[in-house]
Amino acid sequence: MSALQDKYKQLIDAANSSGISNLQVTEQDNVLHIDGDAPNGAAKDKLWDIYGKIDPDFRAGDLILNVNVAASAGTKAKVTTDSTALNIRKGPGTDQPIVGKAAHNEMVTLQSKTNDQWWLIKTDSGVEGYAYAQYLSPQ
Repeated sequence: MSALQDKYKQLIDAANSSGISNLQVTEQDNVLHIDGDAPNGAAKDKLWDIYGKIDPDFRAGDLILNVNVAASAGTKAKVTTDSTALNIRKGPGTDQPIVGKAAHNEMVTLQSKTNDQWWLIKTDSGVEGYAYAQYLSPQ
């Protein structure tokens, strides 16, 4: 077991025990990659919680946690920001213009998963755009 796998052993064990399917743990250029599909948002949140305890400010830069929630288009998701509204952007990236906002705890509809960080969503009022996936929990 490498030093990185040892450092993140608790996270890897949790991924195995939370039912993450297609789990792959690989290492490249001193960065550990954990990929897979979570059965639900709670399983993904658990992994992020553990990651936050091991590397509280995510400063080490030695782990890429790439776990998707197995949600299909049309699935409802809850906005899980701390208290603020979630920006909805024209494209997937913080450099893209904001086209609207989704309120804290608002339910939105997933249109597609662009990548691990950005999902295409649509609000009940019809605003469609990209939102940061970390603040969305499929229901």
